[in-house]
Amino acid sequence: MTNEVDREIGLAAAILSEKVARRVVPGEVVECDVDIALTHDVLGPPTFREFAKLGVPVWNPDRVFLAIDHFVPAANTAQAANNAFLTEIAERHGIVNRAFYDGPSHQTLLESGLVQPGSVVVGTDSHTCTAGVLGSFATGIGTTEMVSVLALGRLWLKVPESVRVRLQGRLPDGVYAKDVVLSLLARFGTSEFTYRSLEFVGEGVETMSLDERTVFSNMAVELGAKVGLFGGPELDGLVRRWGAAPTESGVGVIDQVDIDLSEQVPMCALPHNPANSKPIVQVEPVAVQQAFIGSCTGGRYDDFVQAARILNGRRVNDKTRFIVVPASRRVYRRMLLDGLVNVFVDAGAIVQSPSCGPCAGLQNGVLGDGEVSIAASNRNFQGRMGNPAASVYLASPAAVAAAAVAGRIVDPREFLETR
Repeated sequence: MTNEVDREIGLAAAILSEKVARRVVPGEVVECDVDIALTHDVLGPPTFREFAKLGVPVWNPDRVFLAIDHFVPAANTAQAANNAFLTEIAERHGIVNRAFYDGPSHQTLLESGLVQPGSVVVGTDSHTCTAGVLGSFATGIGTTEMVSVLALGRLWLKVPESVRVRLQGRLPDGVYAKDVVLSLLARFGTSEFTYRSLEFVGEGVETMSLDERTVFSNMAVELGAKVGLFGGPELDGLVRRWGAAPTESGVGVIDQVDIDLSEQVPMCALPHNPANSKPIVQVEPVAVQQAFIGSCTGGRYDDFVQAARILNGRRVNDKTRFIVVPASRRVYRRMLLDGLVNVFVDAGAIVQSPSCGPCAGLQNGVLGDGEVSIAASNRNFQGRMGNPAASVYLASPAAVAAAAVAGRIVDPREFLETR
């Protein structure tokens, strides 16, 4: 990481400057309007129970996005009652922006058309930062903060310092955005960028699809960041508008990280920390009992295309169960129409309906004692997938598919080279 102070205003500060109609600087606390407030079936019900105590209406129901994505389908009566309560809440308050049983909230929000460049998005989930891929200041907040947002439509935010991550070159075959993020975690850990804005720029951005870019914004929080932003014409305009004058004390974009995509290799995060990452060729070829592709990190269309290259014509290992969960109904439909679902079914995978799936360890793939899972999701903390006596490795969808076939952790490029 270079330590050069850049007087150019960062994307995060530019967005917040526009929201409050004056130039702001990192470290300053501002009160700004919220454009989208997101909550889901896990934290939505307790949030609205507290909100009801205020006795006031929702400030703008058209700006609230509700999702039922974790308890899908409900596994017990408590979950069923929880989902019914959130459905009733939507009706009571006239909230029409809903993704009920359509897939993880972060993916369905991206597909909704509600997120615009320069908007402020808050949600009761740490991976709300996913919406930064569309140029929004998107971040997770607590339930108490959300109660205030539902009542007032405003929130205090501290302007984060910006760190520019410059992506150069092009990824080699068999290497993906997930590998780049895991390499960043190996290099910087989970707290280096606490409350900073990670802003992804450079010629390498143009070589990646929107699905691939979304992985960076989604996992910015694993690096400790407040937001994970990609720019574009609209945000470039905001930077020019609010960055014309030098910032106070030279603050602005404070650091830059240079990434040569052409030098990246397949990575794997070992238990029990996403920063415990290393090149997959250095990882012991441990046997895996479960392979999982899905979640708001690894369940998009391109992820399944990458995995299908590995799977086509091969079978899942007899000792491994392979769970596949599209990140949205739209992704699932596209997979059905172009035959991708057949590739996974023919290989022996278990294809489930769009949901958060096994990622949070709630259902649809909870691990047994001593079992090992390799997943294309974002976290592998102890107990993350439902059992503290199990172990979770993280890797790209291609590497997960390769492990499903081999029955052990393996470099996915070995399968590509034989084609």
